[in-house]
Amino acid sequence: MENKKSIGHLAALFTIIIWGTTFISTKILLADFKPVEILFFRFVMGFLVLLIICSRHLKCAERKQEAVFMAAGLCGICLYYLLENIALTYTMASNVGVIISVAPFFTAILAHLFMKSEEKLRLNFFIGFAVAMAGIVLISFNGSKLELNPTGDLLALVAAFVWACYSILTKKISSYGYPVILTTRRTFFYGIIFMIPTLFFFDFHMELSRFANITYLLNILYLGLGASALCFVTWNFAVKMLGAVKTSVYIYMVPVITVITSVAVLHEQITVLSGVGTFLTLMGLFLSESKTVYFHNSRQTEH
Repeated sequence: MENKKSIGHLAALFTIIIWGTTFISTKILLADFKPVEILFFRFVMGFLVLLIICSRHLKCAERKQEAVFMAAGLCGICLYYLLENIALTYTMASNVGVIISVAPFFTAILAHLFMKSEEKLRLNFFIGFAVAMAGIVLISFNGSKLELNPTGDLLALVAAFVWACYSILTKKISSYGYPVILTTRRTFFYGIIFMIPTLFFFDFHMELSRFANITYLLNILYLGLGASALCFVTWNFAVKMLGAVKTSVYIYMVPVITVITSVAVLHEQITVLSGVGTFLTLMGLFLSESKTVYFHNSRQTEH
């Protein structure tokens, strides 16, 4: 069991490393693609790759399970990314980065309310959350001032809540016992279906000729094959092994990966603030993962 949990932690860490570097590919593609176009292409590609890897049909045992898949596709594939991208048009990227990092907190609350038998709130989780958020704030607002924008910041907050819902739904799906690749592909399918109507509102253009540019092609492949097809499988696997709360705390590491990637790829200078922020974020992650005190049924018990 411990070995499976170790693999789960490695899967979550691998996923976050990839997701934390996707901003480079997205930034490159935004020069000639709209956000909704990038999302549509990457998830269609991810769906097709998963279909090729495993063409076996997934037949749900009951309609309630199908409804959960639909909800997961709506939340994790369609709504989350649309809300995040729309938020970025109203407010600073640093604001969005900090607010999205609240997702593990929402996940813990939802897990406590709806999955009491599997997930319990712990004192060290909240301490780790506070320490990690302090670090994320230092990283995100390094060299810039905080500028609140109610519309953009609220959309980012809703996006964080939507991702928490997706995490809980993913944990529910993992209890069905289906292969992770098949469940991820089914989630992608519904996410794309829900995404299609939004294409008409965001001036979507197919124009596949743009991928004749090798730079664009390589970056969409990275997003479609790596960040979507592979990483959603590894993330869902991690949720299955560790639970929704333990997996979600790895989201704290996204700004850390961003800082490291900026230094390695974009040759940006790491400052004292970002260095301290990185340390605090990692400390928050470790505190949240440590096994200490649980809060359950309004009383404390030793773990």
